[in-house]
Amino acid sequence: MKTAVIVFPGSNCDRDAEVALRAATGQDPAMVWHKDGTIPEGTDLVMVPGGFSYGDYLRCGAVAANSPVISQLRAHAERGGYILGVCNGFQILCETGLLPGALIRNAGLEFVCRPEVLKIESTNTAFTNAYSGGEITIPIAHHDGNYVADEDTLNTLESEGRVAFRYVDNPNGSARDIAGVISENGRVLGMMPHPERAIGDHEGGTDGRGMFESLLSAA
Repeated sequence: MKTAVIVFPGSNCDRDAEVALRAATGQDPAMVWHKDGTIPEGTDLVMVPGGFSYGDYLRCGAVAANSPVISQLRAHAERGGYILGVCNGFQILCETGLLPGALIRNAGLEFVCRPEVLKIESTNTAFTNAYSGGEITIPIAHHDGNYVADEDTLNTLESEGRVAFRYVDNPNGSARDIAGVISENGRVLGMMPHPERAIGDHEGGTDGRGMFESLLSAA
């Protein structure tokens, strides 16, 4: 599987993404600086990492959503490539319209950073097929992780099975406990928790491995 990581000014999880993808595939991902605007030909998976792109000015992800590389990201999605947006990456994907909804300030107006239990809503996706269902523990670290959308959008996500994960103990006030959503074509996932930070025992868990094993199998 050929992978790439998009790096914005203010990204701080790009190295974590690089390490996780290398561990999963045995190959170094291409690290794509946002102004280069070129995702290497033949790339299967593009990861949009967490952090604070452009210092989170305006809205989280809003400035990054207008970066030169976004046209390439859209083209990758249109040709059926996989995209995984984590934390700030999820915010960017919502700002670009590649995923529905938006991420706003946590309901408690506090930054939350801790391991969080997630319920896997379906194992029949490219991002979850290596899991057996049930619950996993993945770390979170965000101040603007409160997922919101209008009722029609939420109902569509539910009816089409596009809610990937839910919080067991909702840490941020997200609508219907949503922790991650999938695009209509099933190839784009945005989630606030960080699976790339749960791939080795030294990190306190390995539940994130299944995400990358799933994508490797799908690709």
